[in-house]
Amino acid sequence: MPKKHRIPGQNLCYTLHAMNYTYILRCKDDTLYTGWTNNLDRRIKEHNRGKGARYTRSRRPAILVYYEEYETRGEAMRRESEIKKMVRREKEKLIESFPGKNGLN
Repeated sequence: MPKKHRIPGQNLCYTLHAMNYTYILRCKDDTLYTGWTNNLDRRIKEHNRGKGARYTRSRRPAILVYYEEYETRGEAMRRESEIKKMVRREKEKLIESFPGKNGLN
């Protein structure tokens, strides 16, 4: 059975198995960062240790506010590209529709 993971300081629980993820982070300055990974827990920690994307290094902490799971890396990367092309209002609608949004800090 896949192991359930919790992000420290957040009331978000997700299952980690051989999946790929497209995710959105809300940074300290209220900007949104979109990325993809095959290990969501590790990637969020990297962003918050300053080892993630250059964009998030000076905008910590970055809080996970949205994610989607995909079976292949290509699917996750395509979705990342789609989300990055969205205007902020569209991204906020995605975040608002996210089932775990009320429990996020």
